[in-house]
Amino acid sequence: MHSTMRVSISLVFLTSLLAAQGADPQLPYTPSLDLTAMDRTANPCVDFYQFACGGWVKNNPIPADQSSWSAYGKMQDENRTLLRALLEQAAQAGATRTPNQQKIGDYYGACMNEPAIERRGASPLAPQLEAIRNMQSISDMARIVADSHARVVALRSMLFSVDAEQDARDSTETIAGVDQSGLGLPDRDYYLKDDAKSKELRDRYVDHVARVLQLLGDTPEQAAAGAHTVLRIETELAKGHMSRVDRRNPDNVYHRMPRGKLKEMTPSWPWDRYFEQMGMAEITDLNVTSPGYFSTLETQLTSVPLNDWKTYLRWHTALLASPYLSAAFVNADFDFFSKTLAGARELQPRWKRCVNRVDRHLGEALGQVYVEKYFTADTRARTLRMVKQIETAMEEDVNSLEWMSAATKKQALEKLHGVTNKIGHPDTWRDYSTVTIAAGDFFGDATSAMAFEVRRHLNKIGKPLVRGEWYMTPPTVNANYDAQMNEINFPAGVLQPPAFDPKMDDAPNYGNTGGTIGHELTHGFDDEGRRFDARGNLRDWWTEADGKEFERRASCISDQYSSYVAVDDVHVNGKLTLGEDVADLGGLILAYRAWLEETANKKLDAKDGLTPSQRFFVGYGQSWCSNTRPETLRMRAVTDPHSPEKYRTNGVVSNMTEFSKAFACQAGQPMVKEPACKVW
Repeated sequence: MHSTMRVSISLVFLTSLLAAQGADPQLPYTPSLDLTAMDRTANPCVDFYQFACGGWVKNNPIPADQSSWSAYGKMQDENRTLLRALLEQAAQAGATRTPNQQKIGDYYGACMNEPAIERRGASPLAPQLEAIRNMQSISDMARIVADSHARVVALRSMLFSVDAEQDARDSTETIAGVDQSGLGLPDRDYYLKDDAKSKELRDRYVDHVARVLQLLGDTPEQAAAGAHTVLRIETELAKGHMSRVDRRNPDNVYHRMPRGKLKEMTPSWPWDRYFEQMGMAEITDLNVTSPGYFSTLETQLTSVPLNDWKTYLRWHTALLASPYLSAAFVNADFDFFSKTLAGARELQPRWKRCVNRVDRHLGEALGQVYVEKYFTADTRARTLRMVKQIETAMEEDVNSLEWMSAATKKQALEKLHGVTNKIGHPDTWRDYSTVTIAAGDFFGDATSAMAFEVRRHLNKIGKPLVRGEWYMTPPTVNANYDAQMNEINFPAGVLQPPAFDPKMDDAPNYGNTGGTIGHELTHGFDDEGRRFDARGNLRDWWTEADGKEFERRASCISDQYSSYVAVDDVHVNGKLTLGEDVADLGGLILAYRAWLEETANKKLDAKDGLTPSQRFFVGYGQSWCSNTRPETLRMRAVTDPHSPEKYRTNGVVSNMTEFSKAFACQAGQPMVKEPACKVW
């Protein structure tokens, strides 16, 4: 452990030195199949995750500034080193900079200028806090909330959220949508569950809110009372929140209605004034994602005293702004949300946080520089080839299904053939020319960038849908499938070792990146994605019998994963993770078939004591190598639609006869599930 820490410190020092000299950082190379990550003493038929990842788990303790550490998390962390070098070069390039380099360089520089941020303290919040102090009515409150919504992009919007969205039943149209929000804790269950751990976390939350209110100037007594007021209001709002499991059904979150209907649901809220302030005065109808929440909100608007709302608004103003304020706010935010809730031991170094902010707020400006430096046309072409092979495997799979009727197969193939593949980066880059970035104003820069993003989204309302936009930034180490766009997205950041390794043989590459491609493609046909057609319209294209058979097969997977323990006495919620679990299994089956096709005419030999098939599965297993703090495991069990990495490995391979054959597993061994679950 100590030698690993020394290497990490040396790498950071070397990277900083190289960046200062204008050199490119050299990152350590990790192959897509790493023999040192394995535990050869483990029986792969008993615990394949231990066999594939036991060495990795032992040799990769969680860094103090992380709540979990995984193969993908390590990739993302190393990617930050590359981005840091690009940003430091952009910050120092002077008159030779392009407009995008100026913006990302100056934003990064402003974020890194701690003395300037400390001098300002909480003063950037003065206008908002003054408006809250002078608030005399719900109408005044609406102006304050609209001001926040127009300037802040965050997971927790004040009171409720508003955005532009693709109409679920007419995918050519962009409409307005309003949704539940308004909580400080990650999910409604944190307020409503009555177990000892939930009560403890609520007590810690109250302490945290009180700490922040004191930073805003309250006395300890005022802050303590105010924190309890916040908890009381948020608890009542949480009672109106739809559960994450219920939100997985697209029909449950689609309620398009005339604007007047929303006004009837919450007559105490001045919607006309709010929409006018948001630049949405002309909207005639919209999607109210969670109608029950707005009925709950109405009850609170008519019963909560105005002074209590002032306390709530002051807290949420500080909550949303804390990452952009002085160290007192940053440290308080870390202590509760990252340390108490997620288990991190130390605050991330400022440079990491600043890289994250630039990527989040000016992602395509940073991404364009990143792609020019680190992404090749060859990688894009090789990835697309793999995608096409896996799509062919999916077509063969659909055609061979005995349980699906010809009518449903026709619709499934139409959807498959309509998938758009977005690889690496956008073909057209976002224009940030209207974003104002000043070298010494971090809070102002963040506000300008977020306000630009809010306005960019809201300007889409009432206009025909434009396809082709990217919603992940090019440096992102992740991938996704968008059911309404019917497209898969693989940013440049995820197409690098160890996920995609040009130096390695096909087997681990198809097991790792191929499995991810298959995973994203299968999302179009999971319990949620299957409800959308080829053009992204929410429409039932299944025969009744086929739909019931899908649900029967999917329930096998849901029951399997619900039997797994996430941490302590908390089980995986198989209904919450169902879509990801179906995609994991279906995706790896497709990747295996694509790999067989790719290597059909090649002579494959055993290597490093592993047969080619075994190398495929070890490549897949090592994509999930990880260590996770128990606090984060507990939080993910409530909020995350993904199962813990161990089960994303063992749960999948235990259902595949191809795995059993590869490792000569016998009936009755843990990695041989009987009966096996299979949808695709």
